[in-house]
Amino acid sequence: MTHDTAADPVRLRVFTLDDCTIEEANVPTPETDPFDFFGFYRPDYLRQSITSGEAFPKPGALNGRLAVEAEGAYVGHVMWHPQLWGPIGSPAASFGIGLIPAARGKGYGTQAQRLLVAYLFQNTTTSRAEAVTDVENIAEQRSLEKAGLLREGIIRSAHFRAGTYHDMVLYAITRADFEEAQAGAKGSKVTTGFSA
Repeated sequence: MTHDTAADPVRLRVFTLDDCTIEEANVPTPETDPFDFFGFYRPDYLRQSITSGEAFPKPGALNGRLAVEAEGAYVGHVMWHPQLWGPIGSPAASFGIGLIPAARGKGYGTQAQRLLVAYLFQNTTTSRAEAVTDVENIAEQRSLEKAGLLREGIIRSAHFRAGTYHDMVLYAITRADFEEAQAGAKGSKVTTGFSA
């Protein structure tokens, strides 16, 4: 999936085995990923996931992962899963992002999240895409806002990190919001250039 402006260097794609070398050299630590570190994981996890086929999103599924490529190089990943709301479990697509340290602060995350929102609305039936982030993670809050999501509120004591519970900020965009924005943005619509 790409954005249809020549100046945009970001795209989402399926993972390759070459991505594993970069991912394995950038294992998250409490120092490099203070808001998303939940313990060390097996360094070959992504490699085994690709080999088994688990790393590839299934058509229409409300769970999956895609690689983020910027300027021709792997820089991280986006992932999503269903978040059920109400007594009948109406599903929203809850998503997150992880970029390697060298790729942060360059706008890649904002564009990747914008592309993921488009992917979700164009490839699933969900009526809502949402993300939560730590109240202290100001960079991600700004990125979500730039990607078109609205801040909906605080979820108190929801996130156990670094030995204590932290508040989270909830952001979301509805299908109606997305379609309205697409209709109004004639020259910079997010397109479905994604291919497996």
